[in-house]
Amino acid sequence: MERQQMIQGLAALLGDSSNHPLPDFAGVKAARWRHLPLGGRLEGVARVDLPEMDELLGIEDSKAALDLNTRQFVAGFPANDALLWGGRGTGKSSLVKALLRRYADQGLRVVEIDPDGILDLPEILAALQAADPQQAYYFVLFCDDLSFGADDPGYKALKSLLDGGVEARPDNVLLYATSNRRHLMPRHFADNEEYHRHGEEIIPGETAEEKISLSERFGLWLGFYPFDQAMYLDICAIHLQRLEVRTPPAEWREEALRWALQRGSRSGRVARQFARHWVGSRALAVAAQTI
Repeated sequence: MERQQMIQGLAALLGDSSNHPLPDFAGVKAARWRHLPLGGRLEGVARVDLPEMDELLGIEDSKAALDLNTRQFVAGFPANDALLWGGRGTGKSSLVKALLRRYADQGLRVVEIDPDGILDLPEILAALQAADPQQAYYFVLFCDDLSFGADDPGYKALKSLLDGGVEARPDNVLLYATSNRRHLMPRHFADNEEYHRHGEEIIPGETAEEKISLSERFGLWLGFYPFDQAMYLDICAIHLQRLEVRTPPAEWREEALRWALQRGSRSGRVARQFARHWVGSRALAVAAQTI
């Protein structure tokens, strides 16, 4: 009996999910796929970070495009897989989570998978079918910070899921991925040597075509760009207002610019972090004076 329990425990650690309960999506809005040495399993997430859509500033066009695509999806109409690419801290992953907050009551569910889990895509789809046999929910497979090396096996697995595999994907499953790379794979100077000219047209070589072909299988491309200084300061002001601070910009402007310079980025994330630092440090100083 003890030996059997040890075997079952070892199998669970390695990825045998036969005795692991599937999430009840009536009670949870999100799940994660845990990639393990011999497979993986689907686990419900009880506490989910769900930002408000209005908290995401400076990305209005991308918000509108992905919101429309998601509304089509939860309404049961055709919709596209989406690649959200661009600089760090610009709101890519927060936008996906904000959409879950907005459309969870309409059946939207998010399943987070890490890049290692890309190889488990057939198992993930099978687990979702078992957890939701009536297809009562609409699942967004969410892969954050997705990219591939030159010989990464997950590259072909993802291409097959997006377009080209023999097995048809369920209509209630989409993929939303974020990446710092527009084409998901590294670009090298050597790739440029393969380009050639045909009349007035520039033709990419086989290596470049292969790298571009994956990102082109996403029906929706959304770019996220660093803010200029004026936009960054405007967003700092809005975050300070939301923390109930009405201090004139002249009092915090220079510190906000130094904060961005130290982090090498002007983004919504950096603006929010500055506002929390500025408000919290001053509140602490006031509290210390009253002691």
